[in-house]
Amino acid sequence: MTEDERFEDLVDEFQRLPEVTPPGASRGFGSHALRVHNRIFAMHVRGRLVVKLPKSRVDALVEDGHGVRFDANKGTPMKEWLAVAPESPLSWAKLAGEAMEFVAGARKR
Repeated sequence: MTEDERFEDLVDEFQRLPEVTPPGASRGFGSHALRVHNRIFAMHVRGRLVVKLPKSRVDALVEDGHGVRFDANKGTPMKEWLAVAPESPLSWAKLAGEAMEFVAGARKR
């Protein structure tokens, strides 16, 4: 299964949730993103799953070799965004679920 197909499966799974908006609902940055309450929590960029997680979680996943901090081509890696390595055995669905909960919870703070 290609990374594109993996992300399509992820979209199929999450778009069923009432608070989630699938990719294609907007243009420009985030046009390939899943959103919860209009905030991006997971996106597909350059063949990788990119998720928003707490900085400490991103730090741990990077340290364990599961990905790198996401850089939106601005030269500065983002502290709360992880670009998952293609070879990582982590479940994209579980990471996206974790990211969705994190982003939805941030809305309430």
